[in-house]
Amino acid sequence: MTDSPRIAKSSQEQAVAAWVNHLNALRLDALFEKLKDHGDNLADALATVDVALRRIDLEVVARNRGGDKGMHGFIAEVAEVGVSNARARIAGDDVPYAWVNDNGPVDLLRRGVEIQQKFVAAGGRLGLGAISAHLDKYPDFVKNGGKYQVPADHYELIRRLHDMPSAEAGKLAAASGEGPSYKDWQRVQDFFGTNGVSIDSVEASTLDYADVQRRAYGSTLEREKHGLRETSRAKRDEAMLAARASLREGAKATVVAGAVEGGTSFVVAVIAKRRAGTQLKDFTSADWTEVLGEAGLGTVKGGVRGASIYTLSNLTTTPAAVASSIFTAGLGVAELANRYRRGELSELDFIEGAELVSLEAAISAISSLVGQAIIPIPVLGAVIGNTVGTVMYRTASDGLARREATLLQQFADEQQEVDARLTREQERLVEEIRIATSTYMEVLDRAFSSDVEIALQGSIALAVHVGVAPAEVLDSVEKTATYFLR
Repeated sequence: MTDSPRIAKSSQEQAVAAWVNHLNALRLDALFEKLKDHGDNLADALATVDVALRRIDLEVVARNRGGDKGMHGFIAEVAEVGVSNARARIAGDDVPYAWVNDNGPVDLLRRGVEIQQKFVAAGGRLGLGAISAHLDKYPDFVKNGGKYQVPADHYELIRRLHDMPSAEAGKLAAASGEGPSYKDWQRVQDFFGTNGVSIDSVEASTLDYADVQRRAYGSTLEREKHGLRETSRAKRDEAMLAARASLREGAKATVVAGAVEGGTSFVVAVIAKRRAGTQLKDFTSADWTEVLGEAGLGTVKGGVRGASIYTLSNLTTTPAAVASSIFTAGLGVAELANRYRRGELSELDFIEGAELVSLEAAISAISSLVGQAIIPIPVLGAVIGNTVGTVMYRTASDGLARREATLLQQFADEQQEVDARLTREQERLVEEIRIATSTYMEVLDRAFSSDVEIALQGSIALAVHVGVAPAEVLDSVEKTATYFLR
């Protein structure tokens, strides 16, 4: 594969990695934003409860507003506003309630709806008697869209008695027994039957009657604050669970990566055919089969690449660019290993090829990371960084390869010259050894001749040949006599 297709292929691989990384970043950014919002919402909700608590302390209890019998009504109004607004804030919504606080026909406003609270237990009428008195004074209150609000536990009982058939009501306990009585049922039925008020005009407060008593409101609001913290914790856990890597998103990464790599492989295969001299209109069925085969293989590789990158980047916190390079290096080494097993490569070629594949994958990963950091545009930065880095690597690699070839040729020429010189020197030495050996053997033959005269002359020659000083050689009768008779 020439440089251009290889660079395009490498850029496509890193583009897939950058896209997967972008998916992860979007998911994590959304999580961080939600966690920040949950933190802010919790702080606002707790502050809202604290404001209600201080307002009850300072404006109701400290002023003894309502006296012993009516103070809990004002506490209920402030507490309802504080608790309802705090629950809205914890959900990230605008506060719905406002405290009117003017002793008029309206106690609370909820998004334009007028509300009159009736936290009354006297007379055993669950506040319905107080509602009747208010209606007598303000007969158009319900017609104008107003609502009556009673304690949550009172409303539960009112609703139960309102919906209860008369046959079932006849089985209720007597007035002195536990639970609601038949008389209670009659009161509820009479109220809704004679006042022209629908059950829908009455609603439940967020609080029970006992929650707003003078000695109970503090613990009630503290419980609410604890509940708000638990709600916030649950929302944070829910956000973190929703931000986890999912099978659906992993499948999306797999499909898109397969499609992109398959398309790239198709284009590269067609370009390769065109560069080989085959016009597009001249493609045979065999050519198209080969092209589609390359595209199909690319699709499979791309799908596995997308799944691998998504898995590695989410389960092992590996950067997507590095994950893509790991996959590319793995494929390259696997292909080299297959060729090595078939005997097409030597062990040295396999090792060098694996090192080169790993180096190129590392260059691609580093270039993509640097490009994404310099150009913080999803995908584009990684593609530009990979392209520039790969081109620079190819240029440097080609330059080094040419320099390396020059040095190798120079070394080979020098080696040939040395070999020639050593060969000549060896030939000269061998010839000298041959001549010396021949002379030595000739002298040796004479020294050990069976002819005494020849042997004596040969011994003299051998002594001189091996380096004995001529003066010490016994080459005359006089020297021999002197040597043995002295």
